[in-house]
Amino acid sequence: MNSLAAPEQELVREAARSLLDPQGRALAAQVEWWHLPGLGPSDGGSWPVAVLGEGPPVLLLHGFDSSFLEFRRLAPLLAASGAQLFIPDLFGFGFCPRPAAADYGPSGVLRHLELLVRAIGQRNPAPLGLIGASMGGAVAVELARRLPQQVERLLLLAPAGLTGRPMPLPPLLDGLGVRFLALPGVRRGLCRAAFADPDSAVGPAELEIASLHLQSPGWAEALRRFARSGGFAGCGAPLPLQPISVLWGADDRILRPPLKRAALALLGERVSVLENCGHLPHLDQAASVVTSWLTPPPRL
Repeated sequence: MNSLAAPEQELVREAARSLLDPQGRALAAQVEWWHLPGLGPSDGGSWPVAVLGEGPPVLLLHGFDSSFLEFRRLAPLLAASGAQLFIPDLFGFGFCPRPAAADYGPSGVLRHLELLVRAIGQRNPAPLGLIGASMGGAVAVELARRLPQQVERLLLLAPAGLTGRPMPLPPLLDGLGVRFLALPGVRRGLCRAAFADPDSAVGPAELEIASLHLQSPGWAEALRRFARSGGFAGCGAPLPLQPISVLWGADDRILRPPLKRAALALLGERVSVLENCGHLPHLDQAASVVTSWLTPPPRL
C-alpha cells in the first residue's frame, strides 16, 4: 500500500501499527488486498483478506457488524496447527470497500465469497474447510450448499441465523437501528455481553477492535441496506451434506433461548458445549476451537 491507499486500507495499515491488542496488530499486518473481478467500481476494488500459515486451506467467516480482527486469537493457533488461513471481511462489513450501487443483502455477501473461493482455489487447490462464527455460521452453511465440490467440512461457532425467517427493517427504522449501533455505550454493552467473563475480558483493547471498522466509508449505509434485506435467517434447513461440527458457549448471552433451542433441535449431536465460554468461542476458548478443528466430525 502507498500514500494514495483507500481510506479502509489506511485504517488496516494503521491498525497493524497501533492497535492496543498485539494479536490484532499481528493479524492486521497479514492482510492482503485482492482484486476480485466483478466487484467494485469499473470491475475493480481491493478486498481485504488476512492470509497466514501453510497447509490445507481454511476460510474463516466473522459475525454481524464485525471484521477479520474477530479471529485474532484463533488465527495464530490454527495456522500453527498446519493450515493456511484465509480470513476476509464479509461484503459490506469490516474494512471492505462499499461501492454505492452494490447489493448489500445476503446475495451480495455470497457472491463476494464465491469469487473469493475461486481465487483461493487458484492459490491453494486443496479441499476447503469453513469456520463460521455467529452470523458467519449461517453464511458458511449457505456457501457450503452452493459449493459442494469445493467445501470439505464446516465448524460453526455459536451459529446465528440457522432458524427463523428474514425480518427486513422498514425505512426509517433501518437508519435508526444503525445509529443506535454506533453509540459508544451500545457497542460497549454488546461487547461485554459477548464474553463469558466481561469484567476480565473486556477493556480498551477489545472496545477499540469492536468499533474500529465503523470508520470505514459507507459503514452506516451498507449496514442499513443489509438490515432492509432481512439478513441471514432460516439458513439451516436442509443442512449441507458436508460433515459439520458446532461449538456453543455455555454462557452465551447473545442468542436468545428460543433461537438456541431451535438451532439445537436442527443440529442435534453435532453440538458440543464449552464451559466458561460466551458467544465467541474463538476468543473465549481459542485452543478448544483448534482442538475441535483437528478432530474432524463423522458424517451423520
